[in-house]
Formats: sequence, C-alpha cells, structure tokens
Amino acid sequence: MQMNLHSLVLAGILGAGMICLSSCSPQSTVQAPVAVIDSETAAVVNSEAIYMIDVELEAVAQGQIEPNSDFGPTHPEFHQVLEQLIDQRLLAQEALRRNLDQDPEAARRLAAGRERLLGNILVESLVANEVTDDAIDRMYEEQVKLQQLDDEVRLRQILVETEAEATSIYAELQGGRDFAEAALEHSQDVRTRLEGGDLGWISPNELVDPLPARIGDTVTGEVSAPFEFVDGWLIVKVDERRTTPPKTKSEMRPEIITFLTFTQISDILRELRARADVQQRDPEEYLENSEAPETPSEPSQEETPTP
Repeated sequence: MQMNLHSLVLAGILGAGMICLSSCSPQSTVQAPVAVIDSETAAVVNSEAIYMIDVELEAVAQGQIEPNSDFGPTHPEFHQVLEQLIDQRLLAQEALRRNLDQDPEAARRLAAGRERLLGNILVESLVANEVTDDAIDRMYEEQVKLQQLDDEVRLRQILVETEAEATSIYAELQGGRDFAEAALEHSQDVRTRLEGGDLGWISPNELVDPLPARIGDTVTGEVSAPFEFVDGWLIVKVDERRTTPPKTKSEMRPEIITFLTFTQISDILRELRARADVQQRDPEEYLENSEAPETPSEPSQEETPTP
C-alpha cells in the first residue's frame, strides 16, 4: 500500500499548513477583543486567545498524536506544544506591529499559507466523513486475508447464544480460568465442546467472516473479545500458528488511515483537475530563456564611434 511514502507526504501536507502565522488574515491584529481563559482557551497572548483545538491541531501536525485523539493538559507534550504556539503568536504580533504584512511578497506568502490551511481543512473534512471505523475495519479484513494466505492456526472456540453469556465467560477467562474448562462447561458447539473447544489446525481464510479478521487480531496464546457470529456469540483462542501472524488492527490502523486518507485526496484531486482550467508554462520555454545568449545592446547614436 506504499504506506511509508504516503506517511511522509501526509506529514508534509499537515506540517506545511502550520507554517502560516496566526496573522494570515489581514484583519487579525493585536487590538482584537479581550479574550479570557476558559474551557476552550489554552492561553491568552496580548488579548488574543490560543484555543485548545489549536494546540491539538499543532500536535497532529508535529506527529505527536493521531487526528481526533485526546490531547489535553495532562498529556506530557501538551505544554511544550502550547509554548511553541505562544512564541509563534508573539512573533506574528510583532510582525504586524512592524507592518511586515504590508510588503507585497509577504502578502503573497500569507496567501499561500492560507491556501495550505484551507487544503488541510478539506483533508480533515474528508477524513472525518470517509475514514470511518467501518472503513478501517473493511480495509483491515482485506489486508488480513492477504497476509493469511498461507497461514494455519490451532484454534479453540466457545459458542453461546447471547452477548451477555459471552461477556460473562470472557470475564472469567480474563480472570485466569482455563479456556478448555470454560468451553466444556458453556460451549453449545457439540462437535468441539468435549475437546475443550479445539477446532484443530485450520486455514483462517477458509472460514466465514468475521472469523479471519478476528483471528488475525488475536495474539498467539491470547483470547479474543466476544463477537457475534452466524449461530450466536463466539470467543476464540489462538493456541499456535504455523506461519508469521499478521499485524493486529491497532498495529495496522495508522497505515490504514494514511492509505484511506490519500485515496480520498487522490480521488478529489482527480475530480477537481478534470473540472479545472489549468495552464502551465511550457518547460521548453524555461530552457530557451535560460540557454539563450545575452544579446549585446546597440550603442546609442551619441556613443557611435566616428570613423
């Protein structure tokens, strides 16, 4: 899925947006209405508020946290990120005081920063609407099937009718109860109950969904959380594996989010380019201009030497 490349590009997109100073809008001045510190405000710098969401977005841009993660004052990196934003705000305010934003080149750079931020806001909107837990689960199931093509596992199961039963048994297993003993007492699968729930060696990809993904997400020797299945509720235990286990969903989640995000970005860019009127300078024109020899200027009539 080209995850490493995508991760690097995504970091560039998110990070670039944060380069723009808080004064991107020409209306932002140090004479804004007085702000107060409340539940939404992290700091006030010369009457201008830095909001909690600003600190969270900066932490995402720096790669400290994933989007939509909790990032409050109790996080070990929170105050460091906030101090950086305070310094950034002070520098922006001083730049405005010196009227540096009035310079034509500065105005162009501020406009470019605004474009980057708007692009990031669009990306955040796409991620919120399209990169959902359901989409991540579907992608994980597809990836696990690919990784388990030659996989074989020694599997045990406990099958019961209701979620309440499964939850109660799972709590017993988490408390240290032997899986085979619990299967013998509770499992309603006649074929495996007397064998402690043992299904023997099986190929996960030959099983009905969602079993392949649940097996892939269960560490060897561990027990899965209860999940709904065809005939009731299942708990499975992976006793052994004959091949390398696939990554768990938590391990693969950042890569999946990156892949789905770039899929959405690629799709919308393809659509926008198809509708847009984009004209670019011919590269050969650049070469001609750079390679053309300088033509000596004609001497003026006053400078023309007399014979």
